[in-house]
Amino acid sequence: MTRRAVIGGCALGFATGWNIANTGAIASRLADTYGVRLAVIGLFTTMLFVTHLAMQIPAGRASDRFGPRRVGVVAITLLLAFNLLALIAPDPTLALVARLLIGIGTGLGFISGSAYVRAQSGSAFAQGLFGGFALSGAGVGLAVVPVVVTLGTVGSRAPFATAIVVPFVALAFLLAGPADEPRQAVAREEHLPSGVIRDVRLYKLAVLFSCSLGLSVVVGNWTTTLLQRAGGMSLGAAGAIAALTLALGVVSRPLGGWILQTRPARVRVIVASCLVAGAVGCFAVAAARPAALVALGAMLIGIAAGIPFAPAFQGAARLRPDAQAAAVGFVNGAASIVILVGTPLVGLAFSLPGHGRTGFVVVGVLWALALFLLPSSYALTGEIARAAESRSG
Repeated sequence: MTRRAVIGGCALGFATGWNIANTGAIASRLADTYGVRLAVIGLFTTMLFVTHLAMQIPAGRASDRFGPRRVGVVAITLLLAFNLLALIAPDPTLALVARLLIGIGTGLGFISGSAYVRAQSGSAFAQGLFGGFALSGAGVGLAVVPVVVTLGTVGSRAPFATAIVVPFVALAFLLAGPADEPRQAVAREEHLPSGVIRDVRLYKLAVLFSCSLGLSVVVGNWTTTLLQRAGGMSLGAAGAIAALTLALGVVSRPLGGWILQTRPARVRVIVASCLVAGAVGCFAVAAARPAALVALGAMLIGIAAGIPFAPAFQGAARLRPDAQAAAVGFVNGAASIVILVGTPLVGLAFSLPGHGRTGFVVVGVLWALALFLLPSSYALTGEIARAAESRSG
């Protein structure tokens, strides 16, 4: 039962992730098809994250109240419906409206998928595995969408066409998983604020996740374009390297869960190292050549994007046992704000000298500055660390 739940939750996460970066995979091609500037294509991602952000805490509350599997089914239904809407015609207004509505589905899907895996398993590794599939959905989309375009079957409709196939498959896996378990209400401790937004303990976790997810998605959406324009790479080669910024999450996020579960005393140092790796990776990708250096930078970003996932999500859920999914939604919502604001800003950097390099350098600096807001060991490890200290004592 637990295995089917984890598979179903991971499939939901993968489908959600696919919708996040699929339009960024062929940004230049879409700009030509829709007859707009590149910055407008950046708004395709921005519009999605407007509603994705707005749904974070409501999605958590819905999952806590109605059950995450039910909410996940609704999420996939919305992804299917609104990607079909985007396929009607290559009209930029229609695409922007569709992406705005798709964000409702991704917001519901990501939080409910995480909650489903956590409720059915409770394992930090399983939570990391979910996060890995969610992030790799975006990374695989960056690699696969350009290939689908070259096949000539659907052309520039590839981002939306593939975003129908992937959720449809995910729905089958989710429905094969066990039904939601009856929710057991947990009373809020008297010293805690009534809402998760007022719980200041969550804010450093939110900053951490804003780097591990937010900045990695911003970079992932524009890496293909940067490498084509500044590095002279082909669409396929640029897309393959860009995919590393997110697809490696399928390994690094479960790794973060494993570290949290088995090596809690080392989590804070490793998370700090990830922030440094993310910064260095951005600077390497900004160089745009040689290909080996850029690929190494993309790999560092992929690792930095993944390992902090389980500590951030598990930490948020442990800090607020009375509203676990809502707390996770708040932390994830902070990353959504970064994506919402950062994606079009990095897109605008392509109008500056350097073919967009400036935007990547700024992102790297922000990643490094997050070291000054590193969460405490307790916030990252909670009861796991306490139990480990008890055993060692």
